[in-house]
Amino acid sequence: MTLSRLAELTADPTASFVLIARDRADTVELLSGEVADVDLLADIPLTIDGTPREVFALVPYRQVRERGFVAQDDGAPLRCLIVDEHGEIETSALVDALPSAPVPLHDDGFDIADEEYAAIVEEVIAEEIGRGEGANFVIRRDFTASIDVDDRTAALTWFRALLTHERGAYWTFAVFTPGHIAVGASPEAHVVARGGVVTMNPISGTFRHPAGGATRETLTDFLSSTKETEELFMVVDEELKMMSAVCSDGGRITGPHLKEMSRLTHTEYMLRGRSALDPRDILRETMFAPTVTGSPMQNACAVIRRHERKPRGYYSGVAALFTPNAEGGHDVDAPILIRTVYLQDGTLSVPVGATLVRHSDPLGEVSETHGKAAGVLGAIGAIDRDRVAEARSDADAPGETRALADDPVIAELLSSRNARLAEFWLNPQGEDFTGPFAGRTALVVDAEDRFTTMLAHQLRHLGLGVTIAPWSEVADADVDAADLVVAGPGPGDPRDTASPRIARMRDIVARRLDARAPLLAVCLSHQILADRLGIALTPLDSPHQGLQKSVPVFGEKASIGFYNTFTARVVPGTERVAGAEVSADSGSGDVYALRGAHFASVQGHLESILSRDGIRTLERLVAHAVA
Repeated sequence: MTLSRLAELTADPTASFVLIARDRADTVELLSGEVADVDLLADIPLTIDGTPREVFALVPYRQVRERGFVAQDDGAPLRCLIVDEHGEIETSALVDALPSAPVPLHDDGFDIADEEYAAIVEEVIAEEIGRGEGANFVIRRDFTASIDVDDRTAALTWFRALLTHERGAYWTFAVFTPGHIAVGASPEAHVVARGGVVTMNPISGTFRHPAGGATRETLTDFLSSTKETEELFMVVDEELKMMSAVCSDGGRITGPHLKEMSRLTHTEYMLRGRSALDPRDILRETMFAPTVTGSPMQNACAVIRRHERKPRGYYSGVAALFTPNAEGGHDVDAPILIRTVYLQDGTLSVPVGATLVRHSDPLGEVSETHGKAAGVLGAIGAIDRDRVAEARSDADAPGETRALADDPVIAELLSSRNARLAEFWLNPQGEDFTGPFAGRTALVVDAEDRFTTMLAHQLRHLGLGVTIAPWSEVADADVDAADLVVAGPGPGDPRDTASPRIARMRDIVARRLDARAPLLAVCLSHQILADRLGIALTPLDSPHQGLQKSVPVFGEKASIGFYNTFTARVVPGTERVAGAEVSADSGSGDVYALRGAHFASVQGHLESILSRDGIRTLERLVAHAVA
């Protein structure tokens, strides 16, 4: 496909086409065809009249409703370009052919004032994170402006700027369809499935290059930040939940790595596993990246619905390219839709978000959104480009682009992070599950935290046949029939009996206790069990979200990851309550684990990557419950 074909497409205001430049490629892909809007991911037309077709899809955030999660519905279409032509153009030739005149912005600014956004941040920290609704949430605002040139001309101009100046983007792209034009440089492949291998790429932490570019010293300070490290670990945990849902072998972590771009550097891990699912099903089960939503995912969507002023459109959705493969199916490559400019009727919109955690500073998060918007606008040349910040990865400094990633000090600092993580998730796991509890069944009750998928995977490694059921759908007969019931974690206040979810989890815990049937209770359900035994529940002074602690668990010290806002608490030194053994903190009396006749419980998340002793502790507690 030649430049002349691109010229024909750009000259036709009704033509639909996509330009994609992949990382380190020296050509740009040009895809053209007809557009079809569909309702569901399952409706994406991968086969037409029995013939496999290549399809490019823009997946809006509102599709998260397919997972049963809430979202404002703005009607943004699930837009499919059914590819008729797919060719390549030399990048250098394309750059020479694209328009380069600056596109001035008018009436520019954020749709939400800084002080209003800071107030929203304070409210989310106090009312959502502070009350146990989750570990982190992403709240977005939009930078908007008007332009005087044609939307398509502006998009092609900015695409040229990205090709010329941006470094390290996973996809640099421009999408042209009726009523929807987008141009961006996404750093992150949300999910890729090729030949039965699924890959996810959690990225967190943003280091803005100082004047003169990044150095070993400035990058070391960033990599040494506890906040940045813990945020990345939380994101990995959240994406492993998704991997465990779609991959038979659960998923394995590799990394961490540096993701170096022109003006920013990120830290990232790679997750890999095997799956036989349809790529559309894989995409559905992985909607959407916690880096732009939060965790736990289901409650993050509810928090976004409560606090964002308007629907998200395509922000935090994905661009997905489905390509026929040799096995008769389709592969999928789906980068996340961030660092993207949207154009419609002479108006520009750049959605950006800040990740809010327990120790967020509202003014700092305001600054974060300004920095992200400026990064996008500078990259496309819509505002003055900060050249000194990209000096060390500029095209005229060959050989330096990956220098910091190869620096021995930086490499050691990165690799040292894995000493904190569970070997279970760092090592290949296989799919042949045999273990000490082979032949027994376990029912895992999901209380709206998909940590249950990781927990189920670990239980299968211990030999159990596992079924996961949502709290709202599990029947009493199923609760009674399982050899072991695992009452799972979830957000919220365990004392809130007015919540149907909390009430149902309390019923399930009580039913198993009364029947003297094997029960393992985790996190929220551990607190419910403690309350049933007469142990007081209280909010923590500072929520434990992604916190690693070494705690006593019935005669053994265990390194475990914690995600809790409430705790069961006894008088320090208490060893038994209502016939149950208690493992608690010697100073505060916070209860870490309980066990009694046919039951055991744990406050931490043994399935988390932060639980170095997770699988060992899980086996001990299950053994006690089923003994």
